[in-house]
Order: sequence, then C-alpha cells, then structure tokens
Amino acid sequence: MPNSSPDTHISLSKRRWRRFCRNRRGFYSLLIFGSLFFLSLFAEAISNDVPLLVVYEGENYFPLFVEYPETTFGGDFETETDYLDPYMAELMSSGENKVYFPVNKHSYQSINFDIDGPVPSPPTRENIMGTDDRGRDVFARLLYGFRLSVLFGFALTAVGTIVGIISGAVQGYFGGRTDLFFQRFIEIWGAMPELYLLIIFASIFKPSVLLLLALLSLFSWMGLSDYVRAEFLKGRNMEYVKAARALGVSNVTIMYRHLLPNGMTPVITFLPFRMSASILALTSLDFLGLGVPPSTPSLGELLAQGKANIDAWWLSLSTFTVLVGTLVLLIFIGEALRETFDPRKT
Repeated sequence: MPNSSPDTHISLSKRRWRRFCRNRRGFYSLLIFGSLFFLSLFAEAISNDVPLLVVYEGENYFPLFVEYPETTFGGDFETETDYLDPYMAELMSSGENKVYFPVNKHSYQSINFDIDGPVPSPPTRENIMGTDDRGRDVFARLLYGFRLSVLFGFALTAVGTIVGIISGAVQGYFGGRTDLFFQRFIEIWGAMPELYLLIIFASIFKPSVLLLLALLSLFSWMGLSDYVRAEFLKGRNMEYVKAARALGVSNVTIMYRHLLPNGMTPVITFLPFRMSASILALTSLDFLGLGVPPSTPSLGELLAQGKANIDAWWLSLSTFTVLVGTLVLLIFIGEALRETFDPRKT
C-alpha cells in the first residue's frame, strides 16, 4: 500500500527474500553468477603477463600498478620491462630476488611466441585452454571477455530500464494525447531496421564499446516501457491517487512515491532476462564483426575464430560453455524473481 509503514516494507522485503531463497535453483544461480562476476573484476590479478610483486635487492615493486623500465631491475634499456623475457626473468630471480606472477601468466593481448607448432594451439600446461589464431591465451580472453560482457549487459540494462520507466510512466499517468503520441512514436521507432543502422554507423565511426552502448540504448527501452505504462494506467485512477491529487500533491511526487513502487514488479522480474539479451546482442554483433574493436577481448570474436578454425575445438567449446552458462544462470535468476514477485504466490 502507498501509505504503509517502513516496518511493513522491511517485512515484505524479508518475505520476498526468503521466498527467493527457497527457490534453490535461482538462489544458487545467483551465488554462482555473483561469484564469477566478482572474480572477473580482479582479472588483472588472476591472468596477466605482469607480476603482482617483484622483490629486487630488498625493495618491493608492484608492476601491476606502476610501469618500471628495464634499468630498474638491471636491464639495459629505459623501455618498459618485459617480465616474460628470459634475460629479465633471470636478472629478477637471481640471488634472493623473487618474482610473483598471477595464477595465469598471460594477459588477453599477450602473444605466446614459444609455441611449438601452428596456431591456434591446443591446451597445454602453459596455456590451459589453448591459444587463438594469433597465439593469445584463450583463458585470459575468456576471463576478460566475460567481464566486458557482464559490465556491458549491466550498463545497457540500466540505461534501457531508466528510459523505459520514464517513458512508460509518462504515458500511463497522463494518458490521452500524451499516450497516443508516445505510442505512435514507439511504433515508428520500433519499425526502424536496427541491424542496418548498426552496419551504417560501424562503417562511419570507429568501433568502440561506448558507441555500441549508445546505439543499442536507442532501442532497448521500448519493451519495458509497455509494462510500466500498463501498471501506471491501472493505478492512475486508484482512490489513493485521487486523494493525493485532491491534497495538492504534485504529479511527479505521485508518480515517484505512490505509483512507481507498485509498478516495479515487472521491472525487477524482467531485469535478468534483459541483461541476458544484452549480453547475447553484444556477442552476436562481435561475431558479425560489428561490435567492439578487434583487439578487445570478446566472446563473439572467439566464437568467430572457432567457426573459422573448425579443428580448434577448444575455441568453440570453451566459449560456448561460458556464454551458455552465463545465459542459463541469468534465466534461472529471472525465473526465481518472477515467482518471488508473483502476487498469486504465498
């Protein structure tokens, strides 16, 4: 209810959280997805060709955060240190000097020049998931690509949700000509060929994550606005809304404090599904070569490499597992949220 006390809201939130936890599939999916995403935020400390710590002549150096020239560790040049170079590795490991690398000694853009054979190369102890067609470590590119995909999904979902809520609230609350104008605009805007527009802009502008986010955000809000519009249309004629108007409460306050909380159920329940759609959109565009720049770690690019190199099964299998696993976890979370906020459930 719009005038319910804070204790009632806390109690309702607790009941919903308990109901969500009782859905074991959704709860464990949330734990797994949250853990994987949390670990991916520290990808530089998990997979990198730069050491976490170098103890050289009694001094501590942190190459992960500071760039050091070779002369710092007894080298000959003022250029940035190549920590995988055998000569520098011998200098930094001699005597009591110590070098502490991450678990995987490869970054998403570092190339393994010591591969015996053609690339892409199969999994080895050096590259646990093999390399791609340029000699780059697949595990590193999967880790960084997963983080990029999830962050892109969060950003696109957030932008689409905010715009969708605002547009749907304005349509549903004011109705009349405002609603009619917005509906005709959405019909025209939704009929525009999104893929063709992406192809045109990709040929005009330099590909980037921000450009792709801006283009996809132009269309990602329309699906959610219909649900918010329906909730506001249903609630605009309720007694408590009429009473608030009679007391002189502003339209913005009524929409934000009274109608929006009651209309958030479809927004929350659709968030995981919208995020999975955002991740899939980024992967599809990268697979077609219309997404992020080629040097950027991407799940779609790895899938394209797997298609071009059918014999390199580790490319397709590992990328397919990460992508499908991510989408399945998000779908399970969305199903649990939908059951949690279902008013027919007790």
